Amino acid sequence: MVPKMLQNIFSPTRAISYIGCLAQTYFFIYFAAVENFPLAVMAYDRYIAICHPFHYPMILTRMLCSQMVAVCHILSHLHALLHTFLMGRLIFCADNRIPHFFCDIYPLMKLSCSSTHLNTLMIHTEGAIVINGALAFIIVSYACIISVVLRNPSAKSKWRVFSTCGSHLTVVAIFYGTLTWVYFRPLSSYSVTKGRILTVIYTVLTPMLNPFIYSLRSGVVKGAFRKWISRIRTSFFL
Repeated sequence: MVPKMLQNIFSPTRAISYIGCLAQTYFFIYFAAVENFPLAVMAYDRYIAICHPFHYPMILTRMLCSQMVAVCHILSHLHALLHTFLMGRLIFCADNRIPHFFCDIYPLMKLSCSSTHLNTLMIHTEGAIVINGALAFIIVSYACIISVVLRNPSAKSKWRVFSTCGSHLTVVAIFYGTLTWVYFRPLSSYSVTKGRILTVIYTVLTPMLNPFIYSLRSGVVKGAFRKWISRIRTSFFL
């Protein structure tokens, strides 16, 4: 989406083919789901690491990790195929100008002159199960983690848990907060302007911030970041 968006900024036509639009829709849904499922797997990883630390190597084996990655990709592929197929059956017979920076589901459904009832039903049922199911798994995992942490009076151990889970929780809050606000509401109440702004957050901003959020756990990265800040301050005062 981002390369096409940048092309549209510097191009006078700002056009995309019908096949290209469906392909963009597929890959958008696929990569969103590919981020959704591993967030749940990462919550499980933190649950095992904190609640069952001595059994961690035996539970999360290399084989199990490979199987979970494969399942994440297969489920994401099927999820994307379903909604792309439903989008391909719609008829667009009037205005073909998409009020968005990519072929998102709701803006395309707004342009359709055929019934979008099945598309909306699938978003609010199958889509809700995929997104909310992973989110519910994350919540349950962290509920177990919090119960274990509260039984441990050590402040040092609580800080260690926070540093382990803080980056993951930050990404979860940004990703699911914006995703739920945009899609899991009636089509009639969908606002193009608000939807466009929120979509930028989880399609452009969140993937851009992910490396920074996760790498800030590293002591080497923290040290380099502090040196960079001090260098900027020194150059500013000089």
